[in-house]
Amino acid sequence: MRIIADNIQITDPRVAKALSEMDPSPVQDLAKQCEQAGADILDINPGPLTRDGEKKMAFLVEAVQEVCDLPLSLDTSNASAMAAGLQACRRKPIVNGFSLEPAKIEKILPLALRFDCDITGFLLHPNGMVPGNAEERLTLAVQLFEALNDKGVEPERLIIDPVLVPLMWEDGPRQAMELLTVIRMLPELLGYPTRTLVGLSNLTSGRGPKEKKRLLEAVYLPMLVSAGLDGVLMDIFHQHTVSAARACDAITRQGTFSWEEVA
Repeated sequence: MRIIADNIQITDPRVAKALSEMDPSPVQDLAKQCEQAGADILDINPGPLTRDGEKKMAFLVEAVQEVCDLPLSLDTSNASAMAAGLQACRRKPIVNGFSLEPAKIEKILPLALRFDCDITGFLLHPNGMVPGNAEERLTLAVQLFEALNDKGVEPERLIIDPVLVPLMWEDGPRQAMELLTVIRMLPELLGYPTRTLVGLSNLTSGRGPKEKKRLLEAVYLPMLVSAGLDGVLMDIFHQHTVSAARACDAITRQGTFSWEEVA
């Protein structure tokens, strides 16, 4: 399972300040810390980039690549900024991502074909609403798959994010359990080994004791892995959760077991 660090995002004051001043040092320090903490991929999320989007996204990608060799996942709704960031990538990146929203199908999805890279697809309704149950999510997965085919993107490029919702929602616990069903059923439904990704931090967003939040992350992640999860987007500095992820790998990976694989 691949761990994608979601720490390089505009909500971090250090990243926001670095982007405003076009100062690479804070972003580079953060990227190095994420790599040292065990990230497999770095997600770069500068937000919608309404001004100088192309310049700013390229700046972030180039800044990170100067100090880190990890592959990147680029997250912005600005299609031209996304294209500029993809163009600057030295290794195959991930487009993160698109949904059935018409603008994203028309402007974001074709970038996967143009730059020959993987793309994350979110199981959301065209109006951006979160589906209410497993049946709705599976229907959206079929529609997402069809949109991919219509744009000429190979299905193997798709990474499906079924969209985890906070436990604090009225139906949060039920949705968390139904998400496991969705992950299990996707390969049979779509007819090929579908890859999946979950944004784990969504599970505990909102108010709550930090220690209990991290406990819930560390408990839910093995449930996702057991259902067939391929990747997790998470705060790489939650070391107990990272250790749980590596322990899951040690158990599920084919081959001879080694204690060195367990953090």
